[in-house]
Amino acid sequence: MGEVIALAEHRKRRKQRTGPPAGSSLRVHFHFDLACPFTYLAAERVERLIPTAVWIPTRGDLLPGRDAEAVRAEAQRRSGELRLPLVWPDPPGPDVAPVAMRVAAHAAEHGRGAAFALAASRLAFCGGFALDEPEVLAEAAAAAGIALEDCLAAAGDASRDEPMEAAARSVLGIGADRLPCLIVGRAVFTGEERLAEAAAAARMPA
Repeated sequence: MGEVIALAEHRKRRKQRTGPPAGSSLRVHFHFDLACPFTYLAAERVERLIPTAVWIPTRGDLLPGRDAEAVRAEAQRRSGELRLPLVWPDPPGPDVAPVAMRVAAHAAEHGRGAAFALAASRLAFCGGFALDEPEVLAEAAAAAGIALEDCLAAAGDASRDEPMEAAARSVLGIGADRLPCLIVGRAVFTGEERLAEAAAAARMPA
């Protein structure tokens, strides 16, 4: 499988970051689902604009449903505006990445949530690879610095599903109806298109 992720450049950018402005203590949570194309479209910018965000795997299929064709059309439009490639994984749909989300939960527990989500979403929506294939998961895990045995163990651990379902109920309870969702302090920003607003809010003093 060809190299999708420029890790050396990615790590160099991370080392150059200095974190949030002095005086800011607003906590930022980024709720994401790897099956969602808008998570892919937002992920690169979240990591760059809000490097202190806590990445939280969340079951997007438990939020109010949206017409699949409308989602595809909107994602295609936004990818063009953002000048990002968009290739649809096969099969498409909200249930293509349950095992990948379990690995994402494991990665998030060890401070590698962003790295794994970036790698996995690129493989899915840049390469068109199905995230339930073990070799695809293994490549995403390797890119995020996760051991293969830990990746495979997490993928098969169904106990990880309940916290992601709870995260979905949590964001639904505060008014979010779709992912990705950014919570900055007490403010809720729903949808990829509101990322710039969330980033601006994150820079404000608490």
